[in-house]
Amino acid sequence: METMFDTAIIGGGPAGLSAALVLGRARKNVLVLDEGRPRNRVTGEIHGFLTRDGTRPAEFRRIAREQIAAYPSVRFMDDAAVEVTGTNGRFRIATAGGATIESKKLLFATGKKDLPLDIEGLSDIYGKSAFVCPYCDGWELRDKPLVFIAKGAGAMHFAKTITGWTSSRTLCTNGPDELTEEQREELKRHDVAVFDSPIRRIESVDGFVRQVVLEDGSAVPCAGIFFAPKLAAGSDLPRALGCDVTETGSVVVDGFGKTSVPGVYSAGDAATELYQAIMAASMGMLAAAGINGELLEEAWNGKG
Repeated sequence: METMFDTAIIGGGPAGLSAALVLGRARKNVLVLDEGRPRNRVTGEIHGFLTRDGTRPAEFRRIAREQIAAYPSVRFMDDAAVEVTGTNGRFRIATAGGATIESKKLLFATGKKDLPLDIEGLSDIYGKSAFVCPYCDGWELRDKPLVFIAKGAGAMHFAKTITGWTSSRTLCTNGPDELTEEQREELKRHDVAVFDSPIRRIESVDGFVRQVVLEDGSAVPCAGIFFAPKLAAGSDLPRALGCDVTETGSVVVDGFGKTSVPGVYSAGDAATELYQAIMAASMGMLAAAGINGELLEEAWNGKG
């Protein structure tokens, strides 16, 4: 592939697609590298996204690609980036399929990836009756008995948040609760039962949870579960290129998605811990505006 692209977007989720749309409309030559394994593929529907509430993730991506196809300067490649080298104005991307791509700017929209779920039975219900975000999936579980799996400060956050959808909620900490005595008393005042025995297994039927069975023999019936996922960066390429990255794996960016490396941007779950599709799309739009502004400035000054 001989073309020098204005921008290569690595990742084809809401952030990458949103950026591709904005840059396509700005008449920039764009390549979107999409390996086709979005983190939300395990979920049935996208929620909280105006005009797309209840849309299946695969359908969302299909509609986005169909709309972006109206802008001929945007191309898609179903492949994965495995190496990135170069500097601002001339980056080189090697793909798993053996292609080499050159671009003036880079946008990492590589998201996060789930680490293995270490509770027996949790993977059977993830995306059907076990979720990580009440804002995304709380409505479907409203007024039902829920279990949330968390510890310490995370448990307190979940306890307060889930109250907006149900008053029947139980905390299973899967081991030492890491709570202060004051926090335990606070949960008790708000009728939140706490079980600190390790979880033996989660029992379900066709992906729908029935109960959480603990090592001490207790069983907690419930209709849904929220839990704090274990996540890692969706790609190590930003770090390898020299981008500043937080302890949780998020790429450090400014308000327009610019990283610490000139010419390199990041957006969506790769650069935030607010994991919602509409947030990712918004960040993609802002990053595209930042990239376009930079390209225009360079062309204006004879450097493009």
